[in-house]
Order: sequence, then structure tokens, then C-alpha cells
Amino acid sequence: MAQVNDIQAVPHDADVVTAAPAPAAASPWQPLRQPVFRMLWIATVVSNIGSWMNDVGVNWTMLTLSADPLSVALVQAASSLPMFLFALPSGVMADIVDRRKYLLFSQIWVFIAAAGLTLLSFTGHVTPLVLLIAAFLMSTGAAMSSPPFQAIVPDLVKKRELSAAIALNSLGINISRAIGPALGGLILSFSGPWMVFLLNALSVLGVAWVLYRWKAEPTVQRLPPEHFFSAVRAGLRYVHAAPVLRNVLVRTVAFFLFSSAGWALLPLVARRELNLGPGGYGIMLAFIGVGAVCGAVLLPRLRKLFNPDRLMVLASLLFGVTMLALAFVRHFWLLNAFEFFTGFAWIAVLSTLNVGAQRSAAKWVKARALAVYLTVFFGSMTVGSALWGQLASHYGIPVSLTVATIGIALASLTVLRWRLDMDPDLNLDISEIKEPVPALDIHHDRGPVRVSYEYLIRPEDTKGFTHCMQDMRRVRRRGGAMNWSVYEDILQPGIFVETFVVGSWMEHLRQLERYTMNDQKIQTRVYAFHQGDKVPQARYLVAPV
Repeated sequence: MAQVNDIQAVPHDADVVTAAPAPAAASPWQPLRQPVFRMLWIATVVSNIGSWMNDVGVNWTMLTLSADPLSVALVQAASSLPMFLFALPSGVMADIVDRRKYLLFSQIWVFIAAAGLTLLSFTGHVTPLVLLIAAFLMSTGAAMSSPPFQAIVPDLVKKRELSAAIALNSLGINISRAIGPALGGLILSFSGPWMVFLLNALSVLGVAWVLYRWKAEPTVQRLPPEHFFSAVRAGLRYVHAAPVLRNVLVRTVAFFLFSSAGWALLPLVARRELNLGPGGYGIMLAFIGVGAVCGAVLLPRLRKLFNPDRLMVLASLLFGVTMLALAFVRHFWLLNAFEFFTGFAWIAVLSTLNVGAQRSAAKWVKARALAVYLTVFFGSMTVGSALWGQLASHYGIPVSLTVATIGIALASLTVLRWRLDMDPDLNLDISEIKEPVPALDIHHDRGPVRVSYEYLIRPEDTKGFTHCMQDMRRVRRRGGAMNWSVYEDILQPGIFVETFVVGSWMEHLRQLERYTMNDQKIQTRVYAFHQGDKVPQARYLVAPV
């Protein structure tokens, strides 16, 4: 299986609310008592070990076929591009189809791609183009599986075990990161790359078997599934109206565009600068993996000492220092000491951004929101890998890594404008909203529908009301409104009308289903300004047939 990304499931867009009582903390190992989670966790660790072995095999084979820095960097680009292209469509599919079946299909896809590469390698038909195509196809399978893998975790464990389950997933990924590269390098030393590719293909079967045996609880959907393109639009509207998520995306681009240089040029440093064989290259990757495991273990303590923004800035600067070491240090074991901190800093940044993306996404749109994050993440890695490979081809590896390090230092300044340490008490549990009962026999697909609410506001409350209505605008837009406005009646001062449009009556029903506890509290705060009836008068206007 292509690597399952280290995404951890868990605005200030002025959505300040009071936190619901937190459930009692579960034991860090308690989710492993759930049979399906335990089996899938073990199978995923084995599969990720195969993925890391495969990465070593692909990178090393490319090094033996071409010494051009751009060709080697394009392996990273080919592995990242599918996430950029397909993560969002996959997130949409994960929100509207059976996730178990969709995941099973993605594992079969990866198995076929890995088995094909094994056969071509065994028969001696591997070329640089074949390697790039194979990396692209296997990463396409990862793009299909990543959003639904993140979204099914709440289905496998109890709610109070969710944080522990996420931590275990992160730990498993980093365990595989520590074992896979070293094992892949060792196997390459004693046999051809085809053996590494074969073991990767076989490692996928364990995940596929667990998914096949898993009988997920059927979900009762009151409304029919969304259509694909309307689901895409709803997901993008949500991202646009979620300021914390937008901040996460900006910080993602700022870091990964420059940090991609370390990953793209590492194989070249190992082969050309240090004259290492596959075993030595695997040891370097293993040091990165061990650093990531240590980082994952220490992260809970670090989060108590530093807020998300400070932690990310410190980790980013540490990663920059390790890239300078990659540029100039040519002592194998000393460089490996720096690579340990590469893994440590990488997992700290990745975890911080992942938590920010997860906590700003409601359940109904979680796979799509995570898919947007993955799209931006891997898009930045793809562009960065090609850019730094091209720069290294013309000016050398040290210059490319030095420029990237300066870029990371400057990118850390984005903390001054796009902060992550906002509203820590966001509650995105679904809130029950009473549906309106139409007097007309209206078909679900009829629309567009204009919804309006009329408020009576005292003159002294006008400023506070209009400020709070900006929070309500985000609520409506996140839920699916295509546009939103608020107006004051010039003939009756104090009368304000909020109005927004949705595509159909069905879309409005979905909008009501998507209300979270946080949205409900924002609405309650807005309604507190209303001086008329208990709730503002609502009108639902539908376009004539």
C-alpha cells in the first residue's frame, strides 16, 4: 500500500464558543482492544513498511539509471502529484459512497501497480519513465485511500478513544518509517530491486483482507447521497468559510514548498556526495524514522510547553538547520545525527498542521476538508521537488538546499498573519435543528431557494448585531449557501433582513442537517439581539416551476 499519511483525526473566525465537557481520557493503548481497529492498525503498519521499502527501491533504482538531479527529484514529484490531482475527488467519494468498499478498491489498485513494477523489474524492463509511471500509479492509490482512512477512524473506536486511536496511528506510521527504509536498503544489498517491489505488493494484501472481513455498521441516511459535483462545491465552500482551515493551508504551502528540498535531494547526497550503497541510504532514512518516532512520543509534552504556532516555528527552524547540514556535512554518522532531528522536526510540523486541519472540519465534510489539505500539501511538495531539483541541476546541491533553508526561515514569518492557536474549544458535533414543514407539495430538487430571517434590533445594538452576523455568514456559507447578505429597512429603522440562497430545497435540508453545536451557539448569540418574537420570522421562497 502506498503510504498512509500521518494525518491525526481529532474558527479565530470569531466563532468563540464554550466547550462541552470533555470525555474522560482513554488509555493510550485502549483502542487496540477494538478487534477491527487492532487488525487494521497491524496490517497498516506492515503495509507502510512495504511502502517505505518500495520508496528506497524506486529512488535507488532511479539513481542507478540516471545521475541527473532533476530525474531523481522527479521521483518525489511523481509521488506527490497524484495527491494534488486526486485527493479532493477521493475525499468527495469518501463522503458520499461506502468507505469500506472504496478503500478496498484502492488497495487492489495499489497491488496491481506494485505487482506490475515487480514483474518489469524482474525481467529487466525498468526505465526512468517506467519508474516515474509506477510511482505515479502507486501514489494514486494512496490518494484514493488517504481521505477515507482518516474518516473511518471514528467508526472503529468509541468516541472517548478517538484521540488515543489517532496517536496510535501516528505512532504506527513512524514505526514503519523507522523500519522500512533500513529493511529496504538491506534487501537491496542482497537481492535486486524486484524483491523490494514484490514485498511491497504482498504487504498490501493484509490491509485488503482486513477491509474485506470488516462488516461496518450500516448508516441510516435520511436524505439521499449528494451528487459528486455538488459535493465538491459544498466542500470548497466550507473551506472558503473556515478561516482556521484557510490559515492551515497557507502555513502548509509556506513550509512544504521549501522543506521538499530535503526529501527530493537526500538520495543525491547519499549516492553522489557520500558514495553510499543502498544499505547506507536505508540507514539514513531509518535515522529520520527514529527521530520521527521520538518526536511523536514527545509531542504531548511539547504541546504543553508551546502553543501550536510557537511549536511549528521552532520545528520549522530546526528542519532548516538539518537541511543546511545536508548541504555541507559529509561525515556519514554526523549527518545521520542531523537526520534524526529532520524526522523529529518533520513530525512536529506535520502533526501540528494535521491537528489544525482536523479540528476545523465538521464530520459531514471531514474527508473533503482533509482532501483539500492533502491537495495543498502534496501540491506544494510536487512543485517544490521539481523546483529544487532544477536548481540543483544548474547550481549544485549545496546552493539549492541553502536557498530552501532561507525560504523556510522567511516562511516562518507567516505566523504573524496566519495563526493556528485559535479557539481551542470548538465543538463540531451535530446539533438537532427542526425542519420547516412546507405548505406546498415541493419536490426536493426544486430550486433555487431563498431563505430570509427578519430581526428587530435596537439602535444601540446595531454595531454588535452586524458584527455577530459576520459569524452567521460563515455558518450559512459553510453549510452550503451560495450567497449571503443582510439588509436594513430604510423605511422601518431597526428592521434587518438576513437572506441567503441555496441551490434547491434538498440543499437547504442538508444545510439544516449540517448545523453543529458551534453553529447553534453562534445563532443563539445572534438571536439574543432580536427584540421581537422569540425567534426571527423565517421565509422560504422558491423559484416558480
